[in-house]
Amino acid sequence: MTPKRYTITAALPYTNGPIHIGHLAGVYVPADIYTRYLRGIDKDVAFICGSDEHGVAISIKAKKEGITPQEVVDKYNKIIKDSFEDFGISFDNYSRTSAEVHHNTASEFFTKLYQKGHFIEEVTEQLYDAEANQYLADRFVIGTCPKCGNEEAYGDQCESCGSSLNATDLINPKSTISGAKPVMKETKHWFLPLERYEDFLKQWILEDHKKDWKSNVYGQCKSWIDDGLRPRAVTRDLDWGIPVPVEGAEGKVLYVWFDAPIGYISSTKEWAAREGKDWEPYWKDEDTKLVHFIGKDNIVFHCIIFPAMLKAEGSYILPDNVPANEFLNLEGNKLSTSKNWAVWLHEYLQDFPGQQDVLRYTLTANAPETKDNDFTWNDFQARNNNELVAIFGNFINRVVVLTSKYYEGVIPQPAAFNEEDERVLAEMKAYPAVIASSIERYRFREAQNELMNVARLGNKYLADAEPWKTVKTDAERTQTVMYVALQIAASLAVLSEPFLPHTAKTLKEMLNMESNDPLMTLPQPLSWSSLGEKIDLLPVGHTIDAAALLFSKIEEEQIQKQLDKLEATKMSNQAENATVTPQKETIEFDDFTKLDMRVGTIIEAEKMPKTKKLLVLKVDTGIDVRTIVSGIAESFTPEEIIGKQVTVLVNLAPRALRGVESQGMILMTEDAQGKLVFMNPDTAGVKNGGVIS
Repeated sequence: MTPKRYTITAALPYTNGPIHIGHLAGVYVPADIYTRYLRGIDKDVAFICGSDEHGVAISIKAKKEGITPQEVVDKYNKIIKDSFEDFGISFDNYSRTSAEVHHNTASEFFTKLYQKGHFIEEVTEQLYDAEANQYLADRFVIGTCPKCGNEEAYGDQCESCGSSLNATDLINPKSTISGAKPVMKETKHWFLPLERYEDFLKQWILEDHKKDWKSNVYGQCKSWIDDGLRPRAVTRDLDWGIPVPVEGAEGKVLYVWFDAPIGYISSTKEWAAREGKDWEPYWKDEDTKLVHFIGKDNIVFHCIIFPAMLKAEGSYILPDNVPANEFLNLEGNKLSTSKNWAVWLHEYLQDFPGQQDVLRYTLTANAPETKDNDFTWNDFQARNNNELVAIFGNFINRVVVLTSKYYEGVIPQPAAFNEEDERVLAEMKAYPAVIASSIERYRFREAQNELMNVARLGNKYLADAEPWKTVKTDAERTQTVMYVALQIAASLAVLSEPFLPHTAKTLKEMLNMESNDPLMTLPQPLSWSSLGEKIDLLPVGHTIDAAALLFSKIEEEQIQKQLDKLEATKMSNQAENATVTPQKETIEFDDFTKLDMRVGTIIEAEKMPKTKKLLVLKVDTGIDVRTIVSGIAESFTPEEIIGKQVTVLVNLAPRALRGVESQGMILMTEDAQGKLVFMNPDTAGVKNGGVIS
């Protein structure tokens, strides 16, 4: 069945911080490629998203920053929305779950399920902060992890060992609000009994979508269903969110996982009202194809829980596909918002202004479609310099520059095509269907590579035909070659739009293909479908504009700056997470006075033969010059420490090391990276022999 319309949703980003490249690669670029392609073949599409603005993480952020939850979401909603616009993510509507239309929609959805008896009520015991007079959500509780001993594990997960936890599992739990030890207290909540939908989900997912859903999505769903589904709470004790619209539910809100997916529906309503459309066909007509773009951490919500909600409500269609991606890592390490191990989109644009498409291209080329993948800055540079600049940009630049030089920008009249021309034009006409097939199967990495093959086709054609040589000997052949090359350029302008929208716009303007261009002589703007039907995409006599740079080379200094930024983040995290050795047993003052520590200067240093760690030092202690053997050879060379002032324990009993008598000890410590550091005076001019007390 060919759908009459498409509803495309992209996971609602959580507004407790900005978004990074992992979000872009996993969800928003794939969704945008798919949507732009559908628009290119003249489909009726609603591309829907919005900010997810409820939940305990927002409340925690607000308390930490001393502002209201609304101020938190207002701040990050703007940053996120601006980032999407900057990167050309072409939503038809970007809403917010704090909007009135969403509150109303989510409340009505809950009420309908409640009235139809689809919820069960249960009284359970939950941790409660008596001092703050508040029930504690999992993230409001910290304590010692029972698995690894981490003393700052959260109530839902230990970030040290990665174990999933319940707040009641923690040893010595305490409230992050008041610091008090929480108590258990009864509270009533409403649950969606997922086990009632097991048979439906088995049939719908495990049978009906066995062959067309991605293996990672299917596998995770099968694991959940095979394990047996259990009731999930749809309400929480919290003061930030959508109030539960039933009597006796004061102080409770809809659980964020319940209200967030309904945000797709409310955002569609908002869009339809603005555009004068009816929203219901986009969610309730069987001729509509619904596709959810998400990351793998949202598979269960979009493939099991939300479909169960829609099934319970009774009037909604179910998703045709949920092409979830795996995770993107950064320089070999997992992306982490809390650890600032990320490339933030708004910061990227400060460092690489006007180069949104380079990042889109690299993220698509490395898309984590079937397994986790890695983003590295060196690969980013190579993709830009070796592919976008050297292949795509080089071809377009040569075509436009030569057309301007030879024909003053006017498309020349070709002579008869030879066999090579015919082959190249036939291949050009075939590519739209090839790329479309990959996109429709959600293989965006493959599709983008086929796009680059069009540019490769053009480059090879020009290199083989050498019009810069034939222009002197064969005018007709040169005109034919340039005509064919210009058709390939026009094809690229259309085919690149889903992947490289900013580049496509510049290229269309360069080729005067936009409908509002006064120089355009095309009967109408080219569509995706027309590319496979004809070869005269740019007709003879059509005038193109001067060449403009599509891509620029990225230099080593720019990449090193990004690597240095990440290294600084790594060092900061190590310093923050450095463990401190516990205090030793208490000693008396008289014990301390037995230690004779003096300021000294290293005057000679050499490696002890046949050892890796030992240096033999001559140290002027002010009272004598003595030999000290120190295990610092792996951290310092002899040359770099000669003349360095140090702290010496001078009354340590001598000890023979490898036949050399060591008469004291140099005092050292370690920095956050575990590197040895001398303990020495912080003021110049301190004399050798100075007593440390």
